[in-house]
Amino acid sequence: MRVVSILFFTWCVMFVLLSGCRPVNDTPSTGAELPMDTATTDSAKRQAASATLLSGKMIDLTHPYDETTIYWPTADGFQLRKDAAGFTEKGYYYAANTLTTAEHGGTHIDAPIHFFADRNTVDQIPLEQLIAPAVVVDVQDACEKNRDYEIGVGDLRAWEEKRGRQLVDVIIFLRTGHAKNWPDREAYLGTTETGEDAVSELHFPGLSPDAAKWLVEQRAPLAVGIDTPSIDFGQSTHFQSHVTLFEHNVPALENVKLTDELPARDFTAIALPMKIGGGSGGPTRVVAIVPE
Repeated sequence: MRVVSILFFTWCVMFVLLSGCRPVNDTPSTGAELPMDTATTDSAKRQAASATLLSGKMIDLTHPYDETTIYWPTADGFQLRKDAAGFTEKGYYYAANTLTTAEHGGTHIDAPIHFFADRNTVDQIPLEQLIAPAVVVDVQDACEKNRDYEIGVGDLRAWEEKRGRQLVDVIIFLRTGHAKNWPDREAYLGTTETGEDAVSELHFPGLSPDAAKWLVEQRAPLAVGIDTPSIDFGQSTHFQSHVTLFEHNVPALENVKLTDELPARDFTAIALPMKIGGGSGGPTRVVAIVPE
């Protein structure tokens, strides 16, 4: 009986995993209904599905923190002070450092509180939003033609139509191809200048405010990540995509090292930030687990 129980439990977990995502009442741009995956909003089932997916090839999607790490032009860069490194008088080796960093630099998370009052701080973001099934919406061709490209609703719907899955209960990664410019500051940001005056010189792709609004109103992403310095494009002045996502407690992952190794869907993402009490964001180790 114990063997039968174990087999039954395993079957149940696989059933949850294969059940996919709940459909949302929204007609694709073609006007035809697609055979979308069925989804569930049940937190416990989502956790079980994520746990089942934690096997496969691990891909690190994180840029290292060092003297080359890119920060917003108004922020101080990463500093590592070596406090000790060597053998002690007692004979054992000992190393310790002190680090200084802004919350928003390198591969990091933006907590919703970053652009919307009374929303989740970084320590309040549910783990279900940070360890979950993930997808990649690839817009590299469009971004290669236009450095200031804004990813629109059409791009997201086109992905759904091609992949047969709605952008519900997943971490969405937006791959612009911009990660290949890291850590060249000018190529990545569009300028080598720092300070307030440099902000108007920024040029890189981002998510359009209309697409952010569509996602939170017509779909249900757990988080949205991008391989640029900001979820809003470089020339944004009001950061409306930030505001819209964060009002709905959808965090953003920025400066993610999105490689071409990642498939379009059916992999797991783990994005665990430093748990800073009351923080508006923090350095984050982002990892993909791709089934082999």
